[in-house]
Amino acid sequence: MATAPETISAASISPDEAAFFGNLAADWWNPRGSSAMLHRITPLRSQLIRDAALGHFGGDSGTRRPLAGRTALDIGCGAGLMTEPLARMGAKATGIDAAPENIAAARAHAAAGGLTIDYRATSVEALAEIGATFDIITCLEVVEHVAGRDSFFAALAALLDPGGLAVLSTPNRTPASWAVLIGGAEILLRSIPRGAHDWQRFMTPAELTEALANAGLRVIETQGLTWRPGKGFTLGPDVSVNYFLTVAGA
Repeated sequence: MATAPETISAASISPDEAAFFGNLAADWWNPRGSSAMLHRITPLRSQLIRDAALGHFGGDSGTRRPLAGRTALDIGCGAGLMTEPLARMGAKATGIDAAPENIAAARAHAAAGGLTIDYRATSVEALAEIGATFDIITCLEVVEHVAGRDSFFAALAALLDPGGLAVLSTPNRTPASWAVLIGGAEILLRSIPRGAHDWQRFMTPAELTEALANAGLRVIETQGLTWRPGKGFTLGPDVSVNYFLTVAGA
């Protein structure tokens, strides 16, 4: 008889959000499935993180493993779409997620690819409580799904090693983001699972910057993520739909 997945409880975790994305676990690694959009932007994410890390820590820009010797945490890792690139770039990678189903899928995929990654079904609060710290933290398309944000950002700050670097991405709360992500991607094109986003939960760059500052973190770079005909997804100054913040300790 199958047992129900373990429930992860913390102020930052919304059980409904965890259940929603846990139900997608079996499809995470299908490039044409419910996570198709994430597959398309993973190379761009990887390059941004690589460039940010080299700019922050220094190192050889020509190496294939620029994160060698660094510890990295991927918060809200899903089935590991970004955690695996962190490991392939040389980091000692850890991935955490509130949905145990996602962690099971992540472990299976990493094992099949011969990657050693520490995957845990846990919360940022629980990880911070045991004193864990990391050189690099990624938190990509997660903030909009967080319940208790003060608790979340305080834990993120505690988890970032002094001198470390964090990269966050999230949708902006604008008419453009509703039109693209919900009206277009969810309702019209169905390229993102219906109900994946609550537009009211989106944070503007100013709101997120203030929340991070209150937790003792400072934003050192802001970049927008946009889609251009003939070019695909690109980084630039347009933050109207989605954006990345590169963050360090205050």
